[in-house]
Parts: sequence; C-alpha cells; structure tokens
Amino acid sequence: MIFDQLRLSLPSIAMQWYAEHREFLSKPLYIAGDSYSGLITPPLTFQIAKGTEMGDQPALNLKGYMIGNPLTDRKFDVTSKVPYAHGMGLIPDEQYEIYKESCSLDTGIMNRSVQCADCHDAIDKCLKDINVHHILEPKCSSAAYNGHSDSSSSSRMMMLELDNSSTAELNDLSQTSKDCRDEGYVMSSIWANKEEVREALGVHKGSVPLWLRCNHGIPYTTDILSSVEYHRSLLTSGGGYRSLVYSGDHDMVVPFVGTQAWIRSLGFAIVDQWRPWYADIQVAGFTRMYSNNLTFATVKGGGHTAPEYKPKECLAMVVRWLSGRPL
Repeated sequence: MIFDQLRLSLPSIAMQWYAEHREFLSKPLYIAGDSYSGLITPPLTFQIAKGTEMGDQPALNLKGYMIGNPLTDRKFDVTSKVPYAHGMGLIPDEQYEIYKESCSLDTGIMNRSVQCADCHDAIDKCLKDINVHHILEPKCSSAAYNGHSDSSSSSRMMMLELDNSSTAELNDLSQTSKDCRDEGYVMSSIWANKEEVREALGVHKGSVPLWLRCNHGIPYTTDILSSVEYHRSLLTSGGGYRSLVYSGDHDMVVPFVGTQAWIRSLGFAIVDQWRPWYADIQVAGFTRMYSNNLTFATVKGGGHTAPEYKPKECLAMVVRWLSGRPL
C-alpha cells in the first residue's frame, strides 16, 4: 500500500523535473534527508530502485542514499534517550540502574509499570531544562519563537506581524538570535516568506501559502512506523546501492545510540572497525563501515541536525563519501 502510494507520487516529485532537465538523467542520483526524513528517504529510495528494476522510464541512475540524525523506528530511537543521557553524564549511575531494573520491558508510555513510570518522571524532571537538539546549547525560553511552527492561524498571524515589524525590531531579533539559535529560525521564516525571495526562488503563486520551517499540520493519510526493513531490502537487493547514515553526537532528539542499535539489528558484518575521521587534520567524528555498502558516522559536536551545527565538517564528510573514498 505504501509502496503504491510512493510510486504514484514519483512523477510529480521527480519525473516532471527530469522531463524538463533530461541532461541530468545520466548523472548519479542520491536521495538524502535529515530528521523525520529518516522515515521517508529509505522508502522513497526503495521505490525508485524498484521502478528501475521494473524498467520504468525514464531510467534514473540511482546510486544510493544518505540520512542524518534519522528518525527510523521509535522502538530504537525513543528507548535510546535514557542510555544516551547517562552516557553523556546527564543522569547519575544510581538513577540509570533503577531505570534498567524497572524499565527492562519498557515498550512505550501506555504499557509502563508504575515503577518504570516513576523512574521516567524523575529522569524527565532532571532533564527538563536541557536543550534536546544540542545538549550543550542553551534552552530558549521564548515560546513564540521555539522553532516548531505549525500551520495554525496563530503561527500565520505571528509571521505576518513579524513581516511587518520595523527595522529596529528586526535588528533586535537578529541580535537575540546570536544568543538563541531558535530565534534564527524566526529570521529564516521572515526571509523565506518575503515576496521578493519567493519570486527569486521560483515559488509559484498560490502553491505554498506560507513557508514553515517545521510544519506539524500536514494531514498525512499514511504513516511509516519503521524504515528499518527498507534499509535491509535496499542494501541487500544486489543493486549495489550505497548508504551513509550519520548522527550529530550531541543530539538527544534522535540519539546516535538508537541509530547504532537499529544498524546492528540489520546483522551486517563490520568491514572497517570504529575509528576517527578527520576534517582539516582535526577529528570530526567517528565512523564504521559495514558490509552491503553501509557507512555510519558521528559528527563530533553536532546536534539535531548535524549540518546546522557543523557545516564544514559535514560537507567534507559528504564530498568524501560521494567520491567513493573512505571517510
């Protein structure tokens, strides 16, 4: 069902563009995404690969995909947050031992025992003022500018009000953004929604009424709960597809601990042991290669998502990987 829906969506997403730019048909194609796209990129890549195998035209030169800080399966991603917090020194050993004893069968909020629920409450209280997107950065207190816009009328009104703000008010906001990353997200929304910017970007009038950095109001009709099996199917299909999975190591939204766990669940052999990788002769993270062309890497000091915090290092990583060289 999901495969069929993705298949029907491909002409409007990609095929129309390729029809207008046929000179790119022979170019290597990699599908990429961050964060929630960890649930979208693998199935989309799988469907393109399936279409290629079935002889769909025009044939796309699909080579692989990359995903960063990827939401993949809540069974791995959500349950990794407490072990990650402990490993990063955010909760004490005693609390972590209680967690392991009382939440060993933890499968979700609805099924938690009283002891496990109490343990989570204590941990949540301990972590409530931590910025989960980057545990070393300050947590901004402004609810209006928290970077998690939705499609509600109130957020639309806020954007309209900001768009009409005076230069002095915008300068104040710009100054604030130096201290709070979330305020910069508001600045990006102001910029992206200006008429002259939309025109320069080629946004067709009426197609996107308002650009939102994080649109939580999209009325999805189908959800993908796990993309793990899409990874397995793609990488063992015999198509030679390559995959790069990377994680900012200071991200507690989708901790690298959970990402490593679902990668291990694939059962692929390790072909290159854990080692540092470098950018400008400095350690930029750590990497490990698996069979079936799967590369995992951490980005040292990166948050959710890594390129926002470490653009230079992430660019070096991607360029190296796309060239076929080891990180």
